Amino acid sequence: MTPSPASVVADPAGLADVTRSDAALRRFLHGLPGVDQVGADARAAALSTRSIKTTAKAFAIDLAVRMIDLTTLEGADTPGKVRSLCAKARRPDPHDASVPATAAVCVYNDLVGLAKAELGGSGVKVAAVSTAFPSGRASLAVKLADTRDAVTQGADEIDMVIDRGAFLSGRYLEVLEEIAAVKQVCSEGGADAHLKVILETGELATYDNVRRASWLAMMAGADFIKTSTGKISPAATLPVTLVMLEACRDWRDATGAMVGMKPAGGIRTTKDAMRYLVLVNETVGTDWLTPDWFRLGASSLLNDLLLQRQRMSTGRYSGPDYVTVD
Repeated sequence: MTPSPASVVADPAGLADVTRSDAALRRFLHGLPGVDQVGADARAAALSTRSIKTTAKAFAIDLAVRMIDLTTLEGADTPGKVRSLCAKARRPDPHDASVPATAAVCVYNDLVGLAKAELGGSGVKVAAVSTAFPSGRASLAVKLADTRDAVTQGADEIDMVIDRGAFLSGRYLEVLEEIAAVKQVCSEGGADAHLKVILETGELATYDNVRRASWLAMMAGADFIKTSTGKISPAATLPVTLVMLEACRDWRDATGAMVGMKPAGGIRTTKDAMRYLVLVNETVGTDWLTPDWFRLGASSLLNDLLLQRQRMSTGRYSGPDYVTVD
């Protein structure tokens, strides 16, 4: 008999039984409580109207800067662009040393070594996208080789994509085993690369699927669950992030372990970032309000945060020439 979600909460060891067969895993995932789509949309919309003022806003802006995975994932990426991005991650505002560094720089595999050399000793992590990003359409052997290459070059974090085709076809155990295999590669040779699992929520169609995919990733060993590659629309949204944060909360209730969360794609303004921080605070609490447990995947957000920060400190709003164009 497959444990129910309620029994797993009471008995975390029941998760081992759930993952022994595809049928058992399917019954468990489809036994998770359904998501009230109207309620999730309304809750996210209500929280998005909250405002943060004065000193709290200054603190929140710096916190958002510290949570950013500064990202460049274009076919036209060059070593020069990555060096520039790494310099910006270390010192976001060359005119103000009080601005904190970002959490990480996220690049393609072939640029990991360069980014690692540029960021050495700074505390800024190097994240690499892996497993045939962004489509995930490759054999498992290729995906593992892709991950191993990034880890060997020194990647601190791996952002992998799940096989959405397998998930949507109901081949849940296949998806779980693939994530677990990638997680194992992250630990090879004494490495300790954290694994972020990208669900590509814009392709999952329903909030119920988002909840199921979140649980599936966490059951497979994800250190973080992440909304999107940023390559399709919609990418991150507040309601989807709410559903995923609730899954992280329920996972800790069930197992005692925390899993991080990363919305990515379409987060461009300070107002956007503040909305996500409010959502985190109101859904999972302050334990997640740290770069160790919450990240913002973005390429243009940092500039707006810097402009808002400068306006708060000087009373003047600088033009776009004040910041570098990534």
